[in-house]
Amino acid sequence: MTQPQETIEVWSLEGRFQHLLHSPRGEVEGAMIDVDGVPAQFTFGKQDERAARAFEALRPGQALVVEGTVAAPPRHGEAAHEVYALERLVSIDGEPAAPDEAVRRAEGRVARIHHARHGEPNGVVLDSGDFVHMRPDGFAALPLQPGDAVEASGPARPLRGAPGHVIEARTVNGQALPTTTHG
Repeated sequence: MTQPQETIEVWSLEGRFQHLLHSPRGEVEGAMIDVDGVPAQFTFGKQDERAARAFEALRPGQALVVEGTVAAPPRHGEAAHEVYALERLVSIDGEPAAPDEAVRRAEGRVARIHHARHGEPNGVVLDSGDFVHMRPDGFAALPLQPGDAVEASGPARPLRGAPGHVIEARTVNGQALPTTTHG
């Protein structure tokens, strides 16, 4: 005789990112979101670097849709709020979250023009430290100069060896960019 399978219910919550949660070793192990004034904690495993990267790229107040399963109750007493095991980050600020990269918005002023290996301008570095990668054809379509205001969004990941993120720009200052040429 076979045992019936237990059904695990996945919850989808919409709220605002509050802050990261860290382990005693300093690793990101979860995040707090505010769901209409009610705190909800999402945790993920130590080996889930993809989730850690996605949440590290967020700013407090960003709108999120997050899916998770209700975590087992703590061994000692009651939790102060509901705790979920992260299943996936669905969207950020109304845009679908890329599977391996968080969608991020970057704002600031152009600190300098960035050039590809072959010397062609392919984006800008903002005064925030973020690198907005536009590809050469995207930069040519929207030539920016130092001091220009920029608002960009697209999949992002942390820069290595520098503060900030690299944003694969899908939009810059409200304009969609071409995505076919590399550089």
